Amino acid sequence: MTLKLALPKGWLQSNTAAFLEKAGFGYADYHEKSRSYRPKSDRFKDLFTKVFHEKDLAIQVAIGNYDLAICGFDWIQELLVKYHGDAIVRVRDLGYGRRNLYVGTSRFSDLRSVEDVKSHTGTIRIVSEYPNLAEAFALKLRLRRFKVLPVWGATDAYPPEHADLAVVSASSPDDLIEKNLIPIAKLLAGNAWLIANRASLEQKDLSSMLELFYKTDPGRGSEAELSISEIEPEEEFESSVFEDGVVTLALADGHQQSHTSKFMKTAGLRIKGYRQPPPTRRPRLLFDGAQVKVIRPQDMPLQVANGNFDLAITGRDWLSDQMYQFPSSPVEELIDLGFGRVRIVAVVHNDLPVENTNDLRHLLISGQIPVLRIATEYTNIADKYARDNHLSPYKVIPSWGATEAFLPEDADVLIENTETGATLAKNKLKIIETIMESTGCLIGNSNSLADPDKKERIDTLVGTFKKGLTSD
Repeated sequence: MTLKLALPKGWLQSNTAAFLEKAGFGYADYHEKSRSYRPKSDRFKDLFTKVFHEKDLAIQVAIGNYDLAICGFDWIQELLVKYHGDAIVRVRDLGYGRRNLYVGTSRFSDLRSVEDVKSHTGTIRIVSEYPNLAEAFALKLRLRRFKVLPVWGATDAYPPEHADLAVVSASSPDDLIEKNLIPIAKLLAGNAWLIANRASLEQKDLSSMLELFYKTDPGRGSEAELSISEIEPEEEFESSVFEDGVVTLALADGHQQSHTSKFMKTAGLRIKGYRQPPPTRRPRLLFDGAQVKVIRPQDMPLQVANGNFDLAITGRDWLSDQMYQFPSSPVEELIDLGFGRVRIVAVVHNDLPVENTNDLRHLLISGQIPVLRIATEYTNIADKYARDNHLSPYKVIPSWGATEAFLPEDADVLIENTETGATLAKNKLKIIETIMESTGCLIGNSNSLADPDKKERIDTLVGTFKKGLTSD
């Protein structure tokens, strides 16, 4: 019987590799710089191992796709605090990868303590990558009115204009202070854990592997339940927030940042602090009457639609994903900026006998694939692709990244972005259809575009971006 182990990609990967080496698993191709999604254990020849984005690990174990996984305690609790089933068993604290979960308030906010939050009479807006834990925090405080704003990342950028509190992970309170957040409470503290699927523990012989985990040094323990430990602020800060009536522009972090910075320079828009260290979520745009925040491009269409920003530079892929779900959303594309060109493609493993979407449909019709599993970060694009091509029955598996790892064991199709297709080919994957092409684009809130107090400045700013398209 094949045993299956899921391992983390990202910030836990280096320490996990060191732990597994010490335990004697013998992974030559699992390390910080490795691009392999299927490392092989020298000790356990029949062990199937796969590398996932950390946020996906607990879910993969809970649904029974993997017997064991190494995962951060925060993401385990993010799943269990809402879904209280017993499919996941916390087996062992592994003693590394310490991470805390804090509640932070903006250095520009009047909310400086848990008591301030509890006594606040309005709606408390909480932004987080951990929406379930954020909701649990609000319920534990018995807040009468609150709203949880789920985001992909850049959580510290949202307070105080677009959120009152942020639930964020960090190594220490000092990490929050560096991001202009004041930590007011700690919710969780924990290391990396070994977790198991309960049915696997009961039905499979995992003893030889578990023995290695138990022989290795144990961890320090974790706070098994969400608790609220208040933190006293150490200093006062000088306030400086978005001014009323300014045009608000969201710029991207991550891979799109260099493209955006270069384009803005070409357009003659000077911006300070966007790419230079230390990183800031509030660079200064030298354009009168406009202010900037740096957030994730995935979050931009929703944030613009909600009126949190007037303008944003994102990818057409993320705009399309938003509009497919909310066709009447008050957000529109203003300019195709032309940079960061990628294709959104449907991808299958080389071993699947299909060359196009029609072949895929025939496999479904013939029953060779009982249910088409589509893994993707673009859940709404994937849903539309399946419906438009009559790929029924199907289910969309949301992913936070490292999507190539899902094929062929945990999904049949990926909806993925690619520039050249080289990375896909290295992972023995092939493109069967190009769904759309995406470039960077300037998007705007429809209501802001019609606002007489902002229209002139928005038109001037949009005109400046258009000039960048014609500049050499």
